[in-house]
Parts: sequence; C-alpha cells; structure tokens
Amino acid sequence: MDGEILADQSQHLSHSAIYRHFRSKADIFDALAARTMDEEAELAARFVIADGSAGDRLRGLVLALHRSKRAKLGDDPEIHGLYRRIVTERPDLVADYARRMTELVRQVLNDGVSRGEFLVPDLDAAAGVVRDAVTVFIHPAHVEQAVLAGLDMEPRLQAVMDALVVAFAATRRA
Repeated sequence: MDGEILADQSQHLSHSAIYRHFRSKADIFDALAARTMDEEAELAARFVIADGSAGDRLRGLVLALHRSKRAKLGDDPEIHGLYRRIVTERPDLVADYARRMTELVRQVLNDGVSRGEFLVPDLDAAAGVVRDAVTVFIHPAHVEQAVLAGLDMEPRLQAVMDALVVAFAATRRA
C-alpha cells in the first residue's frame, strides 16, 4: 500500500504528507526499491506466459531486464543509485528479488522441458546457472561500470544466452 501511495501520489504530496505514510526516509527508499523490483518482476513474468519457444522467451526475459537497467541508469540515475544503495544496505531485498527472478527463469525452463525443447535434469540448478551467468549484465554496479567504460554489453549478453539455450537443448540429445 505504501509503495502505491508513493508511486501514485508523491508528486502531489508535501514532505509532511509523505511522512504520514512512511516512518522514515529509509522506509521511503525501501518502498521505492520494492516497487522497482516488482516492476522488473512483472516485466520478466510477461516472458513466462508469452508465446514462442522457451529459448526465445528466456533470451527475451534477460535482454528486457538488461535494457531496463540500462534505461534506468540513463533516464533515472536516482533510481539507479537507489539500486546501488539497496545492494549494500538491504541484502534481504536483493535475495528476495534474486529468488523471484530465478523462479521466473525456472518456469520458462520448465515450459521448455514440457514442450520437449529442453531436457534439463535439475531445473533449480539450471535456473541458478542462468541467474549466475547473466548477473554481470543485470546487476546495477556492473551495468554502470560497462556504461562508464563505453562497453556495449548487449552483444555479449546475446552470446551468453545463445550458449545457454544451446546447452539446454544439447542435453536433450545426450
């Protein structure tokens, strides 16, 4: 509820009105972080239920998250800074986010198994492999460093996703 208040009305509320809904500035940051993480989970969830092959949806999910983080860095550096702060100050929120996103990846992989596109003996392990392999492309600190270094990480991310999809498909033939 507080996150909704912040998202919908903060531009129209005075500081005192905002603090009627939040006990502290830290609570405001937590609400902003939770809202942003929820938005990213909603973005990723669209790929779970989308049409298309599991491989294409897995690629799309990760690319969408990468592009979202890059856009936030360029369009809203304050939100990007919030990400960086949350990473160090709220590891519980980060761990919950990682669990949620890994579960969405697991669902795409499971669908690929159900369709005969993938044969993945351990869905949890495979989803963890995807998460770990793409963290460098999605973690706010890594995204920021790549941008500052002038690196276009998207081709590298596409290559990683292609390799993962081939590996999951190759296990079917083993």
